[in-house]
Amino acid sequence: MLAERMNRVMKELANMELTQMIIVDPLSIYYLTGVYVSPGERFLGLYLNQTGKKVFFVNKLFPIPAELDAEVVWYSDTDPVMDRVAEYVDPSCALGVDKDMRARFLLPIMEVYPQMTVKNASLAVDLTRGQKDGQEREKMRAASRINDQAMDRFRALIHAGVREKEVAEKMLNIYLELGADGFSFEPIVSFGANAADPHHMPDDTVLKDGDCVLFDVGCKKDGYCSDMTRTFYYKAADETSRRIYEIVKRANEAAEALIRPGVPLCELDKAARDVITEAGYGPQFTHRLGHFIGLDEHEFGDVSSVSDWIAAPGMIFSIEPGIYLEGNTGVRIEDLVLVTENGCEVLNHYSKELEIIESYQ
Repeated sequence: MLAERMNRVMKELANMELTQMIIVDPLSIYYLTGVYVSPGERFLGLYLNQTGKKVFFVNKLFPIPAELDAEVVWYSDTDPVMDRVAEYVDPSCALGVDKDMRARFLLPIMEVYPQMTVKNASLAVDLTRGQKDGQEREKMRAASRINDQAMDRFRALIHAGVREKEVAEKMLNIYLELGADGFSFEPIVSFGANAADPHHMPDDTVLKDGDCVLFDVGCKKDGYCSDMTRTFYYKAADETSRRIYEIVKRANEAAEALIRPGVPLCELDKAARDVITEAGYGPQFTHRLGHFIGLDEHEFGDVSSVSDWIAAPGMIFSIEPGIYLEGNTGVRIEDLVLVTENGCEVLNHYSKELEIIESYQ
């Protein structure tokens, strides 16, 4: 599996007319080697070239498996590590680097080889990671199954007088009890008018009758992320709330109904946005329709009006239209979807019907 991923990256590099690359993103290195290191401020790099050479540069602080399909170059804090890296680079060829390469690491190489062309080659890895293999698809399904189960538990935390923070503080233990390894991102819990802020963080807001309750939550399982949003109502939902909820639900379903290989991702955004715009709320849908996800909660690639990506088997991304009425309320409904060989698999199965929560406590 790792060898196949490496081959796909090298093929993408060849398409970019590049013969060598340095990868520094820890998750991309993990994706290609099975070894995860969080280096902090220290250099961590994987050098690849089209001859099949793989060199892993790692600080002696970090243990890695003894058997690794790469030459390992160890260095200490006092070593001139970028001089060592430069020894492996072929200055007669352009060097690809990923978008996370820090200037303080890249500039020393460029000073050694001022004549060498340096290119952003991130797409070689991003495109490969963007299409999940069979093993990754199963892990993404497993993470989303836990998220479905967790949503039901989160809904049960809602009761009269509860604060957003109180609910959020109980979420991690619920995930762990269900078999997750932790959060994929800090949970969003929004009551009432707070839901009009798409990235509102839980605070001391107290739940009131008639408030919407928006949960945007996700967990990690075996390194892979889940992400789902559902919007509920406490005790009652007024006419405006019901109206915008049904519009957002239709937008979500309109986009999902189009997903299949060969469909431009910008058309998915348009399908959802047209539903909301025709209902009179276009300006209140303030963000793209979705983002890619996998080892990271937000991976490269998006579902937006300017995306030039075409749906292909193995892509997994969110479909999350929303309507946000400042000072009043907000609705977002989000699923993760997997593009299959002939259509689409929605990874989330928690109901999208409008639900009124009665007090549990």
